[in-house]
This record gives sequence, structure tokens and C-alpha cells, in this order.
Amino acid sequence: MSKNKKVVKYKKPFNINIGIVIFVIIFIYLIFNVYTYVTTVHISAYEVGQGTMAENNVYRGLVLRDEKVYYSDYAGSLNHYVREASKVKNGTLIYSVDENGEIAQMIAQAAQDVASIDPEDLNDIEETIFQFQMTYDPLDFLNVYSFKENVDSALNEALSLSALNSISEYAKNAVGSNTFHPVSSDMDGIVVYYSDGFENVTVDTFTPEMLDESSYERISSRKALSIAPGDAAYKMICSEIWQIVVPVPPELADNLADDDTLRLRFLKDEKTAYASYTLMQRDGQDYLILNLANSMIRYARDRYLEIELLLKEETGLKIPNSAITTKEFYTIPAEYFMKGGDSDSDGLLVERFDEKGNRTTEFIIPVIYYENGEKYYIDSEKIAAGDRILKSDSSSAYTVGTDTAALKGVYNINKGYAVFKQIDILYQNEEYAIVRTGMTYGIALYDHIALDGTKIKENELIY
Repeated sequence: MSKNKKVVKYKKPFNINIGIVIFVIIFIYLIFNVYTYVTTVHISAYEVGQGTMAENNVYRGLVLRDEKVYYSDYAGSLNHYVREASKVKNGTLIYSVDENGEIAQMIAQAAQDVASIDPEDLNDIEETIFQFQMTYDPLDFLNVYSFKENVDSALNEALSLSALNSISEYAKNAVGSNTFHPVSSDMDGIVVYYSDGFENVTVDTFTPEMLDESSYERISSRKALSIAPGDAAYKMICSEIWQIVVPVPPELADNLADDDTLRLRFLKDEKTAYASYTLMQRDGQDYLILNLANSMIRYARDRYLEIELLLKEETGLKIPNSAITTKEFYTIPAEYFMKGGDSDSDGLLVERFDEKGNRTTEFIIPVIYYENGEKYYIDSEKIAAGDRILKSDSSSAYTVGTDTAALKGVYNINKGYAVFKQIDILYQNEEYAIVRTGMTYGIALYDHIALDGTKIKENELIY
């Protein structure tokens, strides 16, 4: 063996920690995505739906009816047997007064037995609950409160009447001893249990001060446990004919002067009705007098009602105002459009010059955003200001940019990028607009549009 043989030492290759490399790659990827997310404008979408809107003519009016108050002749404990705001016939038991309280106490004890409720009364209560379930709106708290009040009233009065029947022998003896006084109606009508001093007010006698609700007071007997002679026990509404007195501005009075019937909506429950009307002026204030012959029982407990006059109602596509924007367009006379090339679409013959200055032409099919029979509206995607458009079989030419116009519209994002669509606004309030349906270059039902039209541009990709 040779003594001069060299020993070659093995060198390990550079050791790369694969885990660290993967971590760095993932970290860079995350940083890039966070940066992209933060710097990218995010577009929220809105799905176009069908809608109806009316002019915002909401007013609050004074309700006048043919009403008669009945006062008690006795003092003692009070029980009611008719549900408030319900129709009764002549001879119906309305309330009773117990002078020594014995019968009233027996009624209260017997009323603890819910099973004793008359089946017909129980059916009425079940129907009230069913109707509430069918029309339930979690955002309408007032409706929930009214429902609770209606059910409480119906249940209490049904229990009281059932209890009175169960102790009829005691009641007869008390009547004979002149300490228990049942009182029945002396006419057909609608029963309510409040009085406010407005019962005899008519269209001819109301005063402007009566429309000031800050000073309005009412006395209710429905929850009273006792009554004294001369106290109001109940009130009967004697007719289905009623009026609403509404103070209106002079311009609205002028607009209504040529007609005598209109449609209105009650904001309390969103019900609508037709009413005939007259106009009058008192102390310099214009008043709209609405005359109705139905629906009164629903509002028998209301002296004031908020109503919306449905003077002009539009139906169409409903979109938020935030989606509406404007875009500037070149307008091209319709006679310069022609068909050519390999397409049946309308296009333009544009004058061009090559590098040597030789004149040539190019047939371009621009995107048409709107046309009114005389002009077409196009943007600058395929054509520029200063370009000359030639008319077929003529020496006439039109210079692009000579005439421009702006259109209102929204950005359609159905295909993942923004496309401007022109709109025709029929009606608009502070939040939404109703636009015309079926427009050739417009939007359609269920289209998705950019919720904020100011944050997006034509052909911009949607993230």
C-alpha cells in the first residue's frame, strides 16, 4: 500500500430545514392575501326584486263617529261581559254593578275555571290567535301588543260571562234584593269602554285644538274594579259611517281639488281602503275630510289614526338608491349605424389611417347602452373622442365626442364583472327607487347589481 495515498474527507451537503421553508412560503402567501384583501375594493351585491312604492303622504287625523256614552246609575263592583270593539245586538248583557261585592267576588272565583268557557267564545279566541299567527311580523311590536290586549279582553269577558251563568241563581236573588244590577244594551252597535268628551263632535264643530294630542285625555272603564253613579260605564258606536279629519298643506289641497275619491292605507295594520272626501278651510288651515262606510270596527278604540294617502303608486323593479350612479357616454346619430362584418349587430364604420398615412376603414360593433330612436349611447371602450364615423353610401361623417350625455344606471355583476345598465326611475324615496321593467338595455328581475354604484367601474372584476 502506498504511503502517499491521500485521505479525502466527505463533506455533508448544506442541510435545509424543510419545515422552515414551508412555514416561510405559507407566511408569505398569507401576507399576500391579507394585503390583497385590504387593498381590494369589495363589492356587495343586491338582488333586484319586484316592488311597489307610493308618494310619501303620511298624515295623522282625528276620528269622528256617531257615539253615545252610557253612565252608571249605581255604585259598586264592576264586571264587563262583552269584548271591547265588538258588535252587539239590542238586549245584550254589557256589564253589571254589584253594590255589596258578594256576586262580584263569586264571579271572580268562578272565573278561575277556564274549562267553563262557552264553546262559541272559545272558538272566537282561537280564531283571533290563528289570525295573528297568519299575519305575524316580528318587527311589528305594536301588533303584538294589540293582539295581547285583544286576547286578554276576550278571555276575561268570556270568563266573567261564563262565571255569571254558573251562579245564575245567586245572581237572580241579588237582582231581586236590588243589590246586583245587570245592564243590557238598548240598541245595536259596537261596544267600547272609554270616553273622552269628543263623542258629540262633528265635522262642523271640531276645532283645530282637538288635533293636538298633547292635551288629549281619555277615561277607560274596562279595567276598573268599581264604578260610581254618573261614571261612564261604556260607549256605543251607533253607525258604520265615520270620518277622519286630516290637516293638509295648501299644495296637497290644490292637487286634490279636482277629485272626490282616493285610496288610503292605515299604518296601524297596513290595511287599505277607499274613501270619498271633501276639502274645507278653518282658521287658515286646509283640512281633508275623509268619509268612510266600512272598516271602522278595526279602529273603534282609536281617536287618532296615522294614514298614508296613496295618491301615486308605482310598481316595478325595486333597487336601493346607493346602487344608482351616472356614467358619461358618447351619443351617435342613429343614421350612422349599419350592419356589416360577420354579425347582424349594428355597428359603425370608423375612419382609420395606417403607419404610412393611408386612409382605411374599420367596422366596429360597440356596446350600446341606450337608444331613443334618434341617438345611440356608447362608451369609449372601442372608440375614442376625435374618431370620424362614416355614413354608408354617403360622404357625411360624424366626429365622436361632438355630443355627450350622462345616463343614470346601475352596475350589473351577474357575470363576475361590472356592466353598466341604464335605468328609468318611476318613483324614488330616501332609500329606494322603483325603475321601469322590460327596458332593452336595462336590468331584469333577480339580476345582481353592485350595492354601491360609486365603488365600481365598467368591466371591473368582482371579488
